Amino acid sequence: MADNSDYTGQWNNLKDSKRLVRAGYDAIAADYLALRVAPPSGETADVRLLDELTQRLAPGALVLDAGCGAGVPITRLLLQRYRVVGLDFSRAQLALARRLAPEATYVCQDLTALAFAGSTFDAVCSYYAIIHIPREEHELLLRRFYHVLKPGGLALLCLGANDLPTDFEDDYFGKPMYWSHFDAQTNLSILQASGLEPLWSRLIPDSHGPDSSHLFVLAKKPLPITL
Repeated sequence: MADNSDYTGQWNNLKDSKRLVRAGYDAIAADYLALRVAPPSGETADVRLLDELTQRLAPGALVLDAGCGAGVPITRLLLQRYRVVGLDFSRAQLALARRLAPEATYVCQDLTALAFAGSTFDAVCSYYAIIHIPREEHELLLRRFYHVLKPGGLALLCLGANDLPTDFEDDYFGKPMYWSHFDAQTNLSILQASGLEPLWSRLIPDSHGPDSSHLFVLAKKPLPITL
């Protein structure tokens, strides 16, 4: 990622970071898919973390893949054992997902505007999506994850590892792209404030960018207290 100060003039003309991210992922859908499938699915540390979610979920559970992209590898791996709803706001990415992982149900929607009833999902899984949302919205998003999870439900989330209020790159696969996130400790604090209880957190090097890392967290929605 580049120093945001290099793009001040261009950034000031971008009124909507979400529109930028959507347009970027629409445009780079095929190239980004090629990145996600090399090396082969399941061989990278980030994807292997999925095993720690699946070990805790019963077969047939309903899982929300929040920011599913083209459905490879995460949606397709989840479909081996679960019912999956894939959500993304990039229509080009969803078109690929419907072809590559057709057994899932897909919803085209902004991640920050989840329109699901409370206690719908047994688990929420989100890889490399939250970090593209303005960080001022992260706490509200985590509260919405809490809302849509069933009591005892699990969330495997990819969050930022360092303090990054705004970062803009003008050549991400040839297109502009935007990132925004908190540092690891702040992310854990807002996760707990949302009501979710972290079970573990780990810094995982980006398999496609060795100079950066992300914070992966497995968290749980507590069961109601009974007297």
